[in-house]
Amino acid sequence: MKNGETVEDNVVSLIAKIGEKITIGKAKTIENSGTVNNHYLHTVVKDNISKLAVIVSLETKDNSDAVKNFGKQLSMHIAASNPLALTSDLINQSVIDKEQELVTEELKNSGKPEEIAKKISLGKMNKFKEENSLLTQAWVMEPKKKVQDIVKELSIADLKIKEFYRIKIGE
Repeated sequence: MKNGETVEDNVVSLIAKIGEKITIGKAKTIENSGTVNNHYLHTVVKDNISKLAVIVSLETKDNSDAVKNFGKQLSMHIAASNPLALTSDLINQSVIDKEQELVTEELKNSGKPEEIAKKISLGKMNKFKEENSLLTQAWVMEPKKKVQDIVKELSIADLKIKEFYRIKIGE
């Protein structure tokens, strides 16, 4: 940490100071060589403390203002859209299974014929995956375009979204 102490020492010190139990729920370290990391803090409470934080790692050799601006906008997009994964094939299978159960139950109660219900189910699952995968989400700043379209429009040959992480208090 900036003060040279470990996270554990800082937590113990803070507990002693305020007299409240403090636990760290989630933490993430992103260490990718050849990447540019960007972050966004939403609902800032105090210096570098917020209720929602996003970090994005962009793989590129380009260190231009366009990349930095895109990284900031992408971080804000992730904060607003809460994607589950970079691509649909990376969405946790248990999440997909749970959504499939909900869709199946909804369609059972609709009284539609089984053949039509299967087609509707397939469409709903494809839409769920599209809406929850970062690259196929509608870009918050231009909803008619997808995130992957914005990446292409930047015309930076080696630009790739390597990874992202979103942390919200209470999740």
